[in-house]
Amino acid sequence: MASHKISEENSGFRAMPIDEDEVRKAWDRNADLWADRVRAGMDLYREAFNNPSFLAALPDLTGRDVIDLGCGEGTNTRLLARRGARMTGIDLSPQMIAAAHAEEKREPLGIAYDVASYTTRTPFPDGRFDAAVSTMALMDSPDFPAAARETFRLLKPGAPFIFSVLHPCFVTPGIRWLKDAEGRDTELVVSRYFDEGSFVERWRFSKDPEAELFEKFEVPRFPRRLETYVNGLIDAGFRITRLTEPRPTEEMAAAHPWLARWREHAAIFLYIAAEKPGGA
Repeated sequence: MASHKISEENSGFRAMPIDEDEVRKAWDRNADLWADRVRAGMDLYREAFNNPSFLAALPDLTGRDVIDLGCGEGTNTRLLARRGARMTGIDLSPQMIAAAHAEEKREPLGIAYDVASYTTRTPFPDGRFDAAVSTMALMDSPDFPAAARETFRLLKPGAPFIFSVLHPCFVTPGIRWLKDAEGRDTELVVSRYFDEGSFVERWRFSKDPEAELFEKFEVPRFPRRLETYVNGLIDAGFRITRLTEPRPTEEMAAAHPWLARWREHAAIFLYIAAEKPGGA
């Protein structure tokens, strides 16, 4: 499972072709530090805003067989297991899956993990799962339509598919904030929305008090248009049931003032819920 610092501006990036093998290598390099800082609670966008909002948007998954696509080191997979779901997590990175296995061994929750791409045929039969989820991972793959097709194959008729990504309309390759004389963010500038050239973003968790002690994460990015997500689901056979643009609550913004700009000006995340037709 991926999560992203929102760059103030990416105007200097160099577009380059990136395939799944490069994505795997990048997340293998990130894995040890990522697991350490995430488990220490340093991904504050996740902790303070995204996870509470995404969990509130999910249906009741108690007792269901659920696959987590791009599970990373397993933090969110474990959250769902604790809420009663029977979880399976897959990730492209063997090092991330190794970290997930280690945590499962330390505190067993009955989660199965596999090293697998969610864009090619996974090691599961058709209709294996009652639901599919993905938290901040599907934007890190070079082929979303293929991921949608494979997810459709894995689900039983009537099963839901719910995922979160960076909002493609606002978190573009040219994102930057305008500030007033006091340094407050007053306007969000987005540009190059139609630029879908892949690139590698290098960053740290900006709210981590020890951030400067660590190397930056290297995260391959694949900018997409909204229609890529919507049409990818439709073409795979899904029925889209809901779009959600979560907004920080007043309480969240008061507790974490750096969230106020995302309450006042634009949506940072997008949640899409879809369903495989059929079923009872």
